[in-house]
Amino acid sequence: MTKPCVVFDLDGTLADTSGDLLAAANHCFRALGLGDVLEHGRDSGTALRGGKAMLTAGFERVGWSDMSEVDRQYPVLLKAYEADIDRETVLYPGALDAVRELKSRGYAVAICTNKPEALARLLFTRLGVLDDFDALIGADTLPTRKPDVAPFWASVDQAGGDRTRCALIGDTITDHTTARNAGVPSILVTFGPAAGDNAAMNPDAVLAHFDDLPDLMDKVLAR
Repeated sequence: MTKPCVVFDLDGTLADTSGDLLAAANHCFRALGLGDVLEHGRDSGTALRGGKAMLTAGFERVGWSDMSEVDRQYPVLLKAYEADIDRETVLYPGALDAVRELKSRGYAVAICTNKPEALARLLFTRLGVLDDFDALIGADTLPTRKPDVAPFWASVDQAGGDRTRCALIGDTITDHTTARNAGVPSILVTFGPAAGDNAAMNPDAVLAHFDDLPDLMDKVLAR
């Protein structure tokens, strides 16, 4: 029997991964003699958009002319990130309690992220929470990634979720667009470096703290 299903984005939704991502990008810039180009706070939102976004932003900031360097440095960034993936990363307050409460209420819980699957699994294994989730779909699990709906539906199906009773929790326009493309409720967090004014996107609900998520999910899926 399928269950109602909550699908979470990872970076900026379940966990603040920005510090370790910025460190990996700065590793690349230092190797090129540029020093630490990106900064905590100022560039944390860019970090949660992914490795190539960080590299592009850094090279533009220093006036680097050959932007093909982004593709050359991307594998270097991934290797550096893998080596220090959980030095600064933390789950947002209440996230794990909310996941466990949802499961106690009969929900399936899944992750659908645009982080490479192996890195997502490594991170959540290091944090000791991988087994709390019923499924994990990454950027390279399928040929497409969010906002394409295929990874979202794969996460629902892998978790044993009901396609007619599911929602996506995220922090960016990519997550909101994915939910809209799939025709499912979009819940956007109002915390995290990349959140911005998420209410302006008119999601089905906004989430200010994970303590509120189990009751919010009951309400959203009852509509």
